[in-house]
Amino acid sequence: MDAVSELLADVRAHGAVFQQAVVSPPWALRMSSGAPLTLAMPLQGHVWIVPDDHEPVRIGRGDIAVVRGDVPYTVADDPTTAPTRVITSDDYCVDTCGTPAKGASVLVSGAFERRGDLSERLLHALPAVLVVPAADSPYPSVETVAEEIARDRPGQQLVLDRLLDLMLVSALRSWFDAPDTDAPAWCRAMDDPLVGRALRLLHDNPAHAWTVADLAAKVGVSRAGLARRFTALVGESPMAYLTGWRITLAADLLRRTNQTVSTIARKVGYANAFALSVAFKRLRGTRPSDYRNER
Repeated sequence: MDAVSELLADVRAHGAVFQQAVVSPPWALRMSSGAPLTLAMPLQGHVWIVPDDHEPVRIGRGDIAVVRGDVPYTVADDPTTAPTRVITSDDYCVDTCGTPAKGASVLVSGAFERRGDLSERLLHALPAVLVVPAADSPYPSVETVAEEIARDRPGQQLVLDRLLDLMLVSALRSWFDAPDTDAPAWCRAMDDPLVGRALRLLHDNPAHAWTVADLAAKVGVSRAGLARRFTALVGESPMAYLTGWRITLAADLLRRTNQTVSTIARKVGYANAFALSVAFKRLRGTRPSDYRNER
């Protein structure tokens, strides 16, 4: 399985919110919808994404910006324009939708409303703001999305859900293909014939009692050779990566299911709930039960 498919295997939008905002300068909207992931696409004019503690990003017609929900941000006509309104999930489009006037910007946006629709692994892999230029031909086009938003036909919500899935896949594909990509090292390492195979083995069977020697034997190289190459390409040792992968899987299961911590522990390779709790708190700073209650 390729890196994009690995990240998006379980992504499904359910009840995705797509809106079209028409705004005339000067304007700035503070986004506070609580959505874990939002895609923003100018249909007319340009907009600035101004995330807290990160550099402002300008996107023009046809560009796609993917913004993580844990990054507070403002959308504006200019980075220096002060927000005059806070947009929440309750009034996402109130007083901002209508027929565009001359000089106005038209911003189409789509949001995954529920955190459970997205894996923790995907959210941790993405930068604060990911921009895919229109020149990279993301599919479907912004015009296609805008046309569907304007319709009122049977099955519209399902179509919008799938469009959001497809746009996210398309955006990530372009991101991975870019020569200067800042995609996570493990994603890039998937293309390596040795490390990529080792990663797939760990992903496919995280509950196995892996050792570096066992993994190396499966891949067909020496223990030292695999350890060196894996660490060089991924940035951490095979066993450190496996621990992180197990905890990520556990985090997904805690958020998406009602399975007991003991059951989840066994599924991801720990003998019992205590062992998982120790590892989980070391990596995430909280206990599994507390993490589940945050959803």
